[in-house]
Amino acid sequence: MRRLLTVPHKRVLVAVLAVVSLTASVPAAAGTEDGQRDFDWEIGTWHTDVRVLADPLSETPDEWLHFEGTSVVRPLLDRRANVVELKVANANGRIEGLNMRLYEPQAKRWSLTFVNIRNGLLTPSVYGGFHDGVGEFYGDDELGGRPIKVRFLINQLGPFQAKFEQAFSPDGGATWETNWIAVDRRR
Repeated sequence: MRRLLTVPHKRVLVAVLAVVSLTASVPAAAGTEDGQRDFDWEIGTWHTDVRVLADPLSETPDEWLHFEGTSVVRPLLDRRANVVELKVANANGRIEGLNMRLYEPQAKRWSLTFVNIRNGLLTPSVYGGFHDGVGEFYGDDELGGRPIKVRFLINQLGPFQAKFEQAFSPDGGATWETNWIAVDRRR
């Protein structure tokens, strides 16, 4: 199951792919038009407000859970990789996660992989990049034993704010249900 965390009496989707913390790119540095510097704008510490759909792709009425905390993005390997550390909480629980991002120069794309702290496993990656100022990443996973598609979008809302959204599709991408929305503000 993708990014689920138990909070007292609730199952919470931890769509940290985000995770957390993505967004549209700033202009690439000279010589890096291939996309390997797309996340340079995000390096640093952010205050994050997260809304998580409690029971995605279910017949139950939508219940959104709200969390607040920080997202810290650190560069690795001359900024061809980075790691996002997310720590958010509310009165009923907390979400902690790690997202590893790695640039693949041959494919000219990024892979985003969530580290599930609860069970110590890596979740299936989503792949993509930035086009026209929007980061789009897609992959396959499962939820409740059934296959799903995963979409992760990143929008930079200005120099000090970004929005991250994750959605699941049970029908091969014909329809999408958003289940994670994070708005980050630079500290």
